[in-house]
Amino acid sequence: MTFVAPSLLAADYMNMANSIKEAEDAGADYLHIDVMDGHFVPNLTFGIDMVEQIKKTATIPLDVHLMLSNPENYIEKFAAAGAHIISVHIEAAPHIHRVIQQIKAAGCKAGVVLNPGTPASVLDAVLADVDLVLQMTVNPGFGGQAFINSTIKNMRYLDNWRRENNGSYVIEVDGGVNAETAEKCKQAGVDVLVAGSYFFGATDKVACIQGLKK
Repeated sequence: MTFVAPSLLAADYMNMANSIKEAEDAGADYLHIDVMDGHFVPNLTFGIDMVEQIKKTATIPLDVHLMLSNPENYIEKFAAAGAHIISVHIEAAPHIHRVIQQIKAAGCKAGVVLNPGTPASVLDAVLADVDLVLQMTVNPGFGGQAFINSTIKNMRYLDNWRRENNGSYVIEVDGGVNAETAEKCKQAGVDVLVAGSYFFGATDKVACIQGLKK
């Protein structure tokens, strides 16, 4: 089964409650929230207060992606704000086991994120401990970028590792997702598709999500 997580990075910021309702009414499974600090990635987006406000409106789980330096300093705060899943970049967390433990201790599912140029094998030591692996299929920091095809190799690696080791994590992708790239990802073992511009720019959002899921 394929799940879809519309990315609020591409939502209408002046009408966020309406964007959330559009996503939920269309059949979204999660709401993906990109948190950027202007340091780990060259952009600034949502903070803790925004996640709290989204939680007040949302009825589906919040999938919070921390694109932050020193993410360990913010885990408990985002958990308290209403995150259901918290994912951190392996590139930003040298003590990744500790951060995974922090996330779980805060009552959230723990995810780890790979940038497009990072080989999936760097996660071998933690794949048994995580609930989700997020493969970035564009360079993080900005929406609307083109899908990087070389990341499919990582998806296949993660899917094979899961099969061979009875792994229980889900594989998620974020960046440049559309009907064509979604099919490539699903064939590589991906479970969750993050769709930003493709979803919020669609005229028929129900058909958009149904198309991604089929």
